Amino acid sequence: MELQQMRYVLAVAETNSFTRAAERCLVVQSALSHQIARLERELGARLFERTSRRVRLTPAGEAFLPAARQCLDAAERAAAEVAAAVGEVRGRLAVGLIPTVAAVDVPGALRDFRRQYPHVRVSLRVGASEDLVERVREGVLDVAFLGLPTTARPQGVAARELARDRLVAVVAPDHPLAAEPAVDLCRLSREVFVDLPAGTAGRVQSDLAFSAAGLTRDVAFEVTSADYIARLVGPGLAVAMLPSAYAPQLAGVATVEVTDAPARVEYAVWSRTGRTPAAAAFLTALDDHVLARAAATPVDRDARPERHTTGAQVRMR
Repeated sequence: MELQQMRYVLAVAETNSFTRAAERCLVVQSALSHQIARLERELGARLFERTSRRVRLTPAGEAFLPAARQCLDAAERAAAEVAAAVGEVRGRLAVGLIPTVAAVDVPGALRDFRRQYPHVRVSLRVGASEDLVERVREGVLDVAFLGLPTTARPQGVAARELARDRLVAVVAPDHPLAAEPAVDLCRLSREVFVDLPAGTAGRVQSDLAFSAAGLTRDVAFEVTSADYIARLVGPGLAVAMLPSAYAPQLAGVATVEVTDAPARVEYAVWSRTGRTPAAAAFLTALDDHVLARAAATPVDRDARPERHTTGAQVRMR
């Protein structure tokens, strides 16, 4: 059994395609297929079910994948530890984030990190908060940035609170509410909404707020991307509620303060059980980046205390 064979299996499992896996691994498909077939003969079990339309893991493949991933991670970490021992940070850094993260300038943080550690390969995964926490627990992600209702907290991972923010109403520029200084949940409940899928952390905070107020609302549109929410709001198909620190990034919409708006907390999370040299270096660089950003941001001393804060006190080392 070879590490390269495990890499091929992982690539096929993640892409659900031998063709795309071969492209990712920079090999011809026949070579990749041959190596996986060779591994299956050695194991005495098929790892994939292959049809003309799709490829999926067999029960044996499902059992093989976690251990294979651990072997690959261990091999990569061993190489990174050797490099760190001689003063060089190498390896892989896997970062997850929700689309609406606003407490940290993630591109800016990665820019600063890459300037200092140019030999680290960085991968980004955008997803829902609950999925990102699970990926950190599994070791698939090193660090993740996410947002949760104030009633929840990341479980099974190390976490630091970055900022607290309130939601605002996002409406079309010509919507009657766009001219209002503020609105409450009762008035909003009469509108048609676009929101994230039911059950996701980004959706739950709004659902809980309306439910606690004894209100129901019509969520006629569900989308998986916060950016696409604005594309439905702009033409007037629906209204939405999004974090106040994120909403200014959206074009073609207007925002309105919600007097009884729900709040959310943004977190940085990482594994409790150990960090790669790249992850440790990134958390240190992120700490410095957040502090520098906070120092450069003017403080509005007249702002309401529950509004967005920079999270300058966070320490992640």
